[in-house]
Amino acid sequence: MVTAQAVRYRRHGGPEVLELDEVPLPQPGPGQVRVAVRAAGVNPIDRKLRTGFLSPPIEGPQGTGIELAGTIDALGPGVTGWRLGDPVFGQVAQGAAATHAIAEADALVPKPDDLTYEEAAALPVAVETASRTLRELGLREGQTLLIHAAAGGVGLAAAQLARALGATVVGTAGERHHAFLRGLGVHPVTYGEGLKERLPETVDRVLDASGRGELELSVELTGDPEKVVTIADPAGAGRLGARFSTGRGVGAVAAAQALRDPVAAALGEPAAENGRTAAGVRVPVAEVFPLERTADAHRRSEDGHFLGKLIIITEASLPH
Repeated sequence: MVTAQAVRYRRHGGPEVLELDEVPLPQPGPGQVRVAVRAAGVNPIDRKLRTGFLSPPIEGPQGTGIELAGTIDALGPGVTGWRLGDPVFGQVAQGAAATHAIAEADALVPKPDDLTYEEAAALPVAVETASRTLRELGLREGQTLLIHAAAGGVGLAAAQLARALGATVVGTAGERHHAFLRGLGVHPVTYGEGLKERLPETVDRVLDASGRGELELSVELTGDPEKVVTIADPAGAGRLGARFSTGRGVGAVAAAQALRDPVAAALGEPAAENGRTAAGVRVPVAEVFPLERTADAHRRSEDGHFLGKLIIITEASLPH
């Protein structure tokens, strides 16, 4: 096989700019591997890149998607530790929504047998963001963490890490997601008018994964903007003195640690040799879209109000 399929765009814009193209089969360079993609995650950053919010003017077709799961399909020069056919998951710079993608070898980790490819692809960005923001907040056992948009991928990962750490977690979410959140040990609260009256009197830290204007209330609740971190409202953070957190870290490494030892992941410490695998973080898959419907997945992502992560699957597009 000398060709692959990839979802790409040639101009900035809405989901309609995404097209499924036949492309030359990509070849890994030094320190890289090629992944036969089975599943790719959809994240808010995909929209920001596609619309030009986070990227310079386009020079040539651009891929979409930064997290994936699949099998090692080819090894670049100098790569050791991987074999053809190894199941892996992790992040790429861009272009995960494809039948084949190039990844840095050290940006991937082995996929556990008890995770489907879809479940594995849901983890890297959400878990890296959650563990990073909890460390920035300095969350500790016995404190109360308020998470805005607790039913999203980042919110769910942060809730599980915080609960493993021994914190009390309160999360805003639509009522249809409350039962699931209670199952994670989270106290769910409906967002919207009157939110302050529904929240506990004591809130030690706040993670805003929503960006719907809750930062002012969050600062009021904690009494200190340094105790509030947002991943969705940089303008509000600048205005109120709260922290805006962003990063493109090695999400697979953070996810692998959270699967093995969620307490260590929340604290930013090395995983224990006898890490608590049974309590490992999981992010539910909300909906699955075939590769040719990537634009629909982006539209659904922008609509919001789903539990967990949206996943693109490529199996139907791979040769048999």
